[in-house]
Amino acid sequence: MDVVSFTTHHLIKSEDLNHHGTLYAGRSAEWFVESGFTAAASLCGPEHILCVMIHGMEFSRPVQRGEIVTFTSKIVLTGKTSLVAYVAATVLGQLALEGFLTFVNVDLQGKPQPHGLVIEPVSPEDAALQERAKALKK
Repeated sequence: MDVVSFTTHHLIKSEDLNHHGTLYAGRSAEWFVESGFTAAASLCGPEHILCVMIHGMEFSRPVQRGEIVTFTSKIVLTGKTSLVAYVAATVLGQLALEGFLTFVNVDLQGKPQPHGLVIEPVSPEDAALQERAKALKK
């Protein structure tokens, strides 16, 4: 299966700010997980996806009120029951934060179940992201 990207946008409003006047990490974490969940749910259905770990959400620049943040997510690695999403957030094309999340495919009782998916990188960038995701498990 090829890597497919999903994109969402958020306008940064006053209620999204921290005490420094920049995007609050808690709000960005909410959007970060939501973005990764969208990618995972597109493959297995939302009723079968649970987030089990945020491997990191690293800011590379502050995000200001009035800016529009674009979250792009894609599943870059699959295991027997797991899916690892890469999420990047940009402002006007400049990276603001990035990281990985692991989701597990579950049955309706919440027990892990195999999903039967294999992700094949289609570009050198996707291959590099897959290698970064593999390194998270070490």
